[in-house]
Amino acid sequence: MSESQLDRTLGFTEAMALGGGTMIGAGIFILPAIAAEGAGPASSISFGIAGLVALLAALSLAELATGMPISGGSYHYVNRGLGSFFGSIVGWGMWTGLMFASAFYMVGFGQYIVESVPFLDGRALIVLVGLLGLGLIVGVNYYGTEESSGAQNIMIGTEFVIVLIYTGVGLFFIETANLVDFAPTGPSGIVATTGVVFVTFLGFEIIATVAGEVKEPGKLIPLTMVLSVVGVTILYMIIMIVSTGIIPYQELGGSLVPVADVAIVFAGSIGVVAIVFAAVIAAISSSNSSILAASRVLFAMGRDNLMSDWLNETHDRFNTPHRAVVATGAVTAGLIGIGLEVEAIVALLAEVASFSFLVTYALVHVALVTFRRADPPEYDPDFEIPEVLYPIVPVLGVLASVFVITQMAQIVQFVGAGITGLGGVWYFVYARTNAVEEGLLSDALPGEDSTYTVVVPIVNPNTQQGLLELAAANASANAGDGPVEIIALNVLQVADDTRQNVEVERLDHQRELLEASRSIAERIDISLQTRAVVGQNVSETILEVLESEEADHALLGWRGSFGRGEYAFGPNLDALLTDAPVDVTLANFREQPIDEVVALTGEGPNAPTAVRRAAEFATLSGENVRPTLINVQSANGGESGGSINASDTAVERGEEIIARVARQADLEPTEYDTVVLVGETVESAVTRATNQRDLVCLGLSDRSDLRRDRSGSIAERIHDQTSCNVAIAKSGRKELEKDRDPSE
Repeated sequence: MSESQLDRTLGFTEAMALGGGTMIGAGIFILPAIAAEGAGPASSISFGIAGLVALLAALSLAELATGMPISGGSYHYVNRGLGSFFGSIVGWGMWTGLMFASAFYMVGFGQYIVESVPFLDGRALIVLVGLLGLGLIVGVNYYGTEESSGAQNIMIGTEFVIVLIYTGVGLFFIETANLVDFAPTGPSGIVATTGVVFVTFLGFEIIATVAGEVKEPGKLIPLTMVLSVVGVTILYMIIMIVSTGIIPYQELGGSLVPVADVAIVFAGSIGVVAIVFAAVIAAISSSNSSILAASRVLFAMGRDNLMSDWLNETHDRFNTPHRAVVATGAVTAGLIGIGLEVEAIVALLAEVASFSFLVTYALVHVALVTFRRADPPEYDPDFEIPEVLYPIVPVLGVLASVFVITQMAQIVQFVGAGITGLGGVWYFVYARTNAVEEGLLSDALPGEDSTYTVVVPIVNPNTQQGLLELAAANASANAGDGPVEIIALNVLQVADDTRQNVEVERLDHQRELLEASRSIAERIDISLQTRAVVGQNVSETILEVLESEEADHALLGWRGSFGRGEYAFGPNLDALLTDAPVDVTLANFREQPIDEVVALTGEGPNAPTAVRRAAEFATLSGENVRPTLINVQSANGGESGGSINASDTAVERGEEIIARVARQADLEPTEYDTVVLVGETVESAVTRATNQRDLVCLGLSDRSDLRRDRSGSIAERIHDQTSCNVAIAKSGRKELEKDRDPSE
């Protein structure tokens, strides 16, 4: 089933189960011992701080999830907002963080099974059981998880009920004396423990990754993300009070199965069996979710060219990213195997996973601010962080994430920084030449933008190179006034009710087009940015991009025929020619390369723009190559389509018109050649004159009805009768009056 076929079937309960159910996982059965050892009963405050950091991230993610047409989680938002460099860092961080988390869960899985069975013992056996559990999970993900989802939901529900009973009954068995020494390690221990336990708050992001399937996403996504984080935070804080209140934190800290040890005090052997059962279920479900998510991150990085294409493959029979699943499972197995040598492997795995996601969420906050400031046309969130909380939430989120990281153990900081650095090194060594996502960071930075920007919508692979070559010539001619920028744009059109669900095939085609544009740009040695956007109306989306990018010129392909019905050039091109506040050029390509360029000059308001384009495009065959400017005069001394003073000869009048239009185009007499054709119609004269030329530039007539535009019929006849390329130019509305001759 393609993504676009998925219905919005997830309501409030289902979304809460995805977010909260994943967070109430294996961590609840393993972390109490580690947390108690690090902060004593005050570890409940550690969970509270971790929940607050997660809540800030949830608010930013909720806005991004409802604002991005295509769901994709933190990796997608950072990659789109900040570019492929930060996307590489977050991708590596999420992939490794999820694997560290999965290894953490499976070691805990081994601990609860081995420690709870009297005749089993030994670290090697714990690791072996963890590896066997991981093998089962990798196999399920390799073959597909759809069939097991119903059973897993039942198991998670059972686990949740057991946890609630444990918490509710345990409140009545708390020994207050055990809580007197509430914070034995002080504030520093509390914050350091926050970094350890943050791993358990990773589940809320799953809601963002399934945003396209949530009913009323603008309402339910932020509501369920916030409630799941708040609810789980409160639950964990109570569990830590119960656990350290029943068993002194000194004893609890040394336990491999802390919740089972607490349960036996007030529930006996039945309680232990229930807890072990719940712990096993939690470890399997949490590790399964982590392997699933990690393999999808790796798969997405392969699709985005930040990883090898080898990983961007699905199984012919099972339709799963089998290579990404196997690669993820293999590395996770290695992390579990380290437990044979590293005694404190459980805490280390948890903390490194937390480190990776704290870095990720810090960048998510930055990405949110970037989207807000750049305001790209495709970003239209149904939910926005209230103005009273913006930019407090993202700023506080970054500061809180960084602060928790600084309080972590040095070994964790070292490993975590190594993973982050590896993501950066990987980008420069491998991904930089392949990545297509430029990001919006430069658009969000303050300062006046004096850049000359050319936007090139890409649709047809056969015209990409021609359009980019013309764009390069146009940009180069305007480089003297400041920096220039060429943006290759592809718009993916979607319907209203599927705006967040787009077929994988269409996304891949969009990315292939932009990748091809990057390859062409490298080949012809130009700097290029790419934009992949989604919109319900192509022309409106392009107009929004032109406005948001403060573009100066839009250069589009045109099929070369003139409409016979309602539209002159087609609905999208007509809309752009009518409404675009920038220069617009339509180009039809018949052959390459372009050597000789001519422009038709006359009294039309867009003639200076056509001449200016001709001069720019002529440089494709050499810096000093000049265009030929053509004017057509009737035999009786009048310009075809106009009138002149009877005392002037046709040739003189034609030369005067050419000179005037050239001045309006800022061309000196030495920068063009002149040809005046007398005694023919415009169509026949231009057709004959362009027979041996490569490109003819025409100015769009100033007609309110594009359907009757004479330039269209001329271009069509040239297209039909010669092999010449054709470009039709139109001035931006602001330039239209400037280019008019005052005497007209």
